[in-house]
Amino acid sequence: MYQSKGHIVWADDEISMLKPHIIYLKEKGYDVTAVNSGEDAILFCNNNNVDILLLDEMMTGLDGLTTLKKIKEKHPSLPVIMITKNEEEWLMEEAIAAQITQYLTKPVNPSQILIACKDVLESRKIKSEYVAKDYLESFQSLSQKIDNSDSIDDWYDIMNDLTDWSINFDDFDDQGLGQLLNEQWADANSRFTQFISNHYPLWMNSKDRPVMSPDVFSQYIDEHLLNNDKVVLILLDCLRSDQLKAMSKQLSNLFHLETEYYLSILPTATPYSRNSIFSGLFPSELQNVYPDLWNKMWQDEKSMNRYESFFLEDYLKRKGLESKSIQYHKVLSHNEGNKFLNKIKDYKDVDILVIVVNFIDILGHTRSDSKILQEMLPDESAYRKAICSWLNDAWLMEGLEEISSWDHKIFITSDHGSILVDKPVRIKGDKETSTGIRYKYGRNLNISSKSGLRIMNPKELLLPDHGINTDYIMANGKNYFIYPNDYNRFSKKYQNSFQHGGISLEEMLIPIATLKGKSQ
Repeated sequence: MYQSKGHIVWADDEISMLKPHIIYLKEKGYDVTAVNSGEDAILFCNNNNVDILLLDEMMTGLDGLTTLKKIKEKHPSLPVIMITKNEEEWLMEEAIAAQITQYLTKPVNPSQILIACKDVLESRKIKSEYVAKDYLESFQSLSQKIDNSDSIDDWYDIMNDLTDWSINFDDFDDQGLGQLLNEQWADANSRFTQFISNHYPLWMNSKDRPVMSPDVFSQYIDEHLLNNDKVVLILLDCLRSDQLKAMSKQLSNLFHLETEYYLSILPTATPYSRNSIFSGLFPSELQNVYPDLWNKMWQDEKSMNRYESFFLEDYLKRKGLESKSIQYHKVLSHNEGNKFLNKIKDYKDVDILVIVVNFIDILGHTRSDSKILQEMLPDESAYRKAICSWLNDAWLMEGLEEISSWDHKIFITSDHGSILVDKPVRIKGDKETSTGIRYKYGRNLNISSKSGLRIMNPKELLLPDHGINTDYIMANGKNYFIYPNDYNRFSKKYQNSFQHGGISLEEMLIPIATLKGKSQ
């Protein structure tokens, strides 16, 4: 049975000259209606279903631009390809402003027209088919990578592949392949948990450990400060690798990006990982070096990251960089972002400008409490798109536009990522047990090895001692911890929520991007 690939209307006052082109399009499976004036094009579009309009710019009677504007008044989403002999830039700009889809310059051959129509009408389908084909062809090799991974660099490579496929699938609705990719993620995370359980304790006393949270400054920042370069560090709390990749499409308008990975410490939670970044210390070292501050931090949840700027100043002193000027800004809201933006030019001469942005973390936590947000952001794909949408209109993008013209070393990174959890695990604890969803510390905590990792001697992992006989437990996979009391209510509340603190690729493998302004 014949099935049209789409209905094309072609408007040209010399339409008879285009008969070979029209025949060619029909042979390729398109329905084509030919009209020889703008008036006829408007009339036909108003009374028929049309998938695409081919529009000559120079016609007797109504010209192409006037026709375009009248048609767009009633059919704003109709794809229009304008065809013209005129290569004047002003005309192209007017056509673009009037929302043309493509712009072709005469003479055009049948193949050009076909490609343009395919791009407009079939690109999604064609891209989907090729993405599916490419993923199925690479599935086995990626599975072998996962099975044979024995180094952190292997896992960085796997993370890169998995996030690429996740983003490639964003625009295509293939539930079967989506499920297959989810299963591959789950398999990778299962094996990654084993890898971390085996290697993480060994890294704590090794000079050959991978770059981790306390090493971010020494690995990426110190050398530039020693060379008298000025540095901008933007830390987006809870940013994941896939989210930065999605954002890079927008960032690439301003910067050339080079992205690497580092490893977040455990637990993958802000009080541990972010303090570790700015102090250059593991949590137990931080507790020992600053016992008074440590006690203040943990007495009040609002104080857990209050001293980051002090930790950074002290870190620079230890490195012999105390002469370097610092501006540290934590932005918690849109209004605070705008206030920062109003002063951003004042910070151009500062040696190191640090901007901590909490939007992504706040969005994740707010989503857990909002049914509306859960409907709007049901999965990772929607979450990525929401973050990109925020960036597009946020104060941060305007700030980046300003910074892109500076002769600075610019970095974007995070302290930890997050994972979408869906498997509640019952856990018992006394009143002193911490309240985290993906990790907890307290006395006599226990879980099965399938649910996560139990740490009975925190000092071996350079974790702080929160009291006598403190255990840590950290969830793996998509598990999350729920107390038996009111289990049903809380398991439902946190079902399919974004959480962090545990062991997963998404939480631990953190992107750090070096940005170079294109205007430099």
